Amino acid sequence: MDYTVSFKTAPRRIWNEPPNMVNPPASGSRQRRLLIRPGAIGDFIVSLPALEALRSDWTEVWCAGQNVPLARFADEAISIAAAGLDRLGFLPADDVIDRLRSFDYIISWYGSNSPAFQALTRDTMRLNITFLPALPNDGEHAAEFYRKQAIGLGTGQVARSPLLPCPKIPRTFAAIHPFASGTGKQVPRNVFERAAESLARTMPVHWLRGPEEELRDAIHIPDLYDLGCWLAGARVFVGNDSGIAHLAAAVRTPVMALFPVTNPRQWAPRGPVVAANRWRRSNIATALAAG
Repeated sequence: MDYTVSFKTAPRRIWNEPPNMVNPPASGSRQRRLLIRPGAIGDFIVSLPALEALRSDWTEVWCAGQNVPLARFADEAISIAAAGLDRLGFLPADDVIDRLRSFDYIISWYGSNSPAFQALTRDTMRLNITFLPALPNDGEHAAEFYRKQAIGLGTGQVARSPLLPCPKIPRTFAAIHPFASGTGKQVPRNVFERAAESLARTMPVHWLRGPEEELRDAIHIPDLYDLGCWLAGARVFVGNDSGIAHLAAAVRTPVMALFPVTNPRQWAPRGPVVAANRWRRSNIATALAAG
């Protein structure tokens, strides 16, 4: 089922459609900064502390469309597609160039592996832009990797864990999300069915699905900020290595995440109570028995 909630209270603009890029807000004496952060849901969430620390007087974020509602700290947030960034160097893009030139400083994870894009923006367009590596070093947690990037650019303190502010509501149920971005990152469905049976003895259990996932009677909340604030009402979240596990941790919901492929030391959600383990058949039964 589609579950509709709305927690949108931040007084900034968010766009998944192209804004008016011909007349961007005047710079005046305030520094205008653009942060370009591509990547999936989890990638964006683990970099939130760094992004927030890199704010300036007026901050705009360009990111993947689904992540736009999560940029609560920004004055404006736009999807990369709506901004037209992919047109640079390939299609007419005068509007995009004008928008980029309206910023005093740009920090971008987009194009960090493309010398051609870097030459276009730095040498041809003469933008004041810094490119940062998008993928963390082996063995280092992603949040720590992005945190060090922000510190290296002269920010002050940078939080070690993402925090997505939501209205405080009672925690009354368990949330189970048995999906991930690829089938290789999903543990067998019966693992979650057993978890649901155990959790149902003490609380209601709700199953979640994404926009392209099929699961009878599962809840689907399209807007990620609304989904995060709904997850803030969960007593526990159980799922795979997925962006939604990161979202649950960012609203301070206790998370149990199973990692059949990727390394949890590098990609585990960060939050006050997170159990992120390489998946083995004994993991979830042991964790549930421990309460």
